[in-house]
Amino acid sequence: MASEEELFASVDALLNEEPYLPPPAERARLREAAGITQARLATALKTTTQSVKNWENGRSEPKSPRLDAYQRLLNGWAAKYPAPGAVSAAATVPAASAAPAASKLETTNAPQPVDVPGAGPARPVILAGATSRRPAPQKAAKPAADPRFPHGPLAVLDGDGCAYGTGGIVLDCPATSVVELVEWTLRESGLGAPRLHRNGKDSDPLIVLTAAAAVKLGLPERLEGHEQRRSLRLAEDHPVVKQVVKAKWRLTQRGFGPWARIYRKVQGRERQCVQLAILSWDALDERSWPGVAQMEPADVARVLGIYAQRVITPRGSTAVSGLELMTALRPPTRAVQDPQTGNWVPGHNPGSLGTEPMDPAPPEATAEHPVVVDSGWSGGFLNEEAYQWVRDVSLLTDEECTLPYAVGLDLNTAFLAAAARLVVGLSEPDHFHAPTFNPKIPGSWLVDLSHVEGDPRLPSPFTPDGTRPTGPAWYQTHTVAYAQELGYNVAPLEAYLRRETGAYLDPWHDRLKNAYVDTLADLGVTRDLDERAFLAAMERHKDVYPAMAAVLAAIKATVKGGVGKLRERPQGKKYKEGERWPALQRPTWRPDIRAAVISKARINMHRKLRNMATMTGLYPLAVLSDCVVYPSPGESPLDFLPYAASGKPQPGGFRLGPTPGLAKLEGVQSMLWAVDLMEQGHNPARHIKGGDAVLDEGE
Repeated sequence: MASEEELFASVDALLNEEPYLPPPAERARLREAAGITQARLATALKTTTQSVKNWENGRSEPKSPRLDAYQRLLNGWAAKYPAPGAVSAAATVPAASAAPAASKLETTNAPQPVDVPGAGPARPVILAGATSRRPAPQKAAKPAADPRFPHGPLAVLDGDGCAYGTGGIVLDCPATSVVELVEWTLRESGLGAPRLHRNGKDSDPLIVLTAAAAVKLGLPERLEGHEQRRSLRLAEDHPVVKQVVKAKWRLTQRGFGPWARIYRKVQGRERQCVQLAILSWDALDERSWPGVAQMEPADVARVLGIYAQRVITPRGSTAVSGLELMTALRPPTRAVQDPQTGNWVPGHNPGSLGTEPMDPAPPEATAEHPVVVDSGWSGGFLNEEAYQWVRDVSLLTDEECTLPYAVGLDLNTAFLAAAARLVVGLSEPDHFHAPTFNPKIPGSWLVDLSHVEGDPRLPSPFTPDGTRPTGPAWYQTHTVAYAQELGYNVAPLEAYLRRETGAYLDPWHDRLKNAYVDTLADLGVTRDLDERAFLAAMERHKDVYPAMAAVLAAIKATVKGGVGKLRERPQGKKYKEGERWPALQRPTWRPDIRAAVISKARINMHRKLRNMATMTGLYPLAVLSDCVVYPSPGESPLDFLPYAASGKPQPGGFRLGPTPGLAKLEGVQSMLWAVDLMEQGHNPARHIKGGDAVLDEGE
């Protein structure tokens, strides 16, 4: 049974969606239809003309009591001046028994009801009437000075009471306790950031505490006695936690840890929440934020401020921020007008994942998931993971072994490139027997691809370890479509498919791509560089501006971590198989979307490997996720990459460049070194850079 805290948190989440005003463009349309000028409206509402302009372009929202009066006025105008072509909901919704739509994937701006085949004998089924929730493309809000947040999204507090913000500002913070800090942040600091989507929420202000600031506020300098950093938190009987609770503030279920979110139930229409990050508790992981925790407070603020401007105000680890960015750019709800009352109420935002969690199909889940444990499912699982493949040493030719070098190429943010224009399922999965394969419908297919013959010098495109499938297995749509692209017949035995589809990750891809490219450009790696200049710039880019290099590392970690979070596994020794774990309560717990991204990335890699073999006769020594190692006559990728007579790169192969999906040099070693590792059973792609880092899930 849900606890009182969980129930209140759920109710608060709904209240946080307010105010439910019509979209800004509709506000302007209604005012103009009534023949009222912005100045006259401002006079009636006892405000300024500029405020009305801000309300109508989405830069700000009115607050009570003006909000209530404004809402009443808009409702009245909406009744008098309905939008052109608007008709009653009853007249536009087809009956449930309507005939199914055409048997092809349709792209529409609104979901359409479909005829769901009932349970019956196994028969070929083409999923008819699959609909798309992908709305018309909308650009993310451009960062602009917001009068509500004059001092930016965050500040770094030191032990002397100086709060270092973005843009070089320094605020005087008199707080001597965590409760006083929260009150100061919400009432006096001027910190925060505007929403990234007009239907979303403003970002809560972030306060980063140095070790000295933490101690001054009564917190321990470090937390000890826990095996995993992610489980660090203060005990419930700690004096600071007691102070927070006594002041009627609340902590989220993750408690007071390295990233603590302190909030209060919504009063009126004002959201009251402050995010704290404690540097000495390892809030900024060294792998994601290299060197940042050791920087001076002003430099920490500069790094986090650039990340907040280009990506999102950090809300936890880079993985958490990656997931939060998806929701911020695709808010689950929007304001819609109730046809009965004329009031604006929360409704589903097309293209989003909604507000309720959704159980996956059994083959998309993990072995410990309740849908598997409770049903006794034994039909296998999707195994859409990144490559970890090494070519059999016996298949190396004498010519290859005499080449002096092994050169590693790394694809820039390969998962981000795979997310571009990726159509995923938005609704619950439906089960089909012996369906006809349709490459346009996202889902999981049980297919036997063991008959597909491949070159043993290349990894199989269908398995992470590159071995040939031995029988029927579950695959994501992109994997099966690639088998069809290679000219092989595919005959699915079963499938779990989703009728409502959309390019959910498109705005996420666009924002992170721009952040990645812009940050590389700040480091001297620009799109206008030729290949040689690009390689030279990449060799020194981390030394140009260490703070900006840290931002770049955080952006890359946001991509990988965000994709990995789509299938977050249970954590902690106390977990028992079959229990639901906290991540399952998120609408963004979507292992099928994770599988789609990784499948497309792996297929993209195999397609390039195959094209390289066709154009150059070269075959890889090893592949690890987005890194591939080739034997080479020279130390540079330019010594083996294919170029046309004109000097331009041949299409279809690996190309050097700074944008997602293009390649950069990962490392160079001797061919003898690579062969020696292969004979020992190790993957040269893992070590070619000179380090021994192990990739996390989703990398």
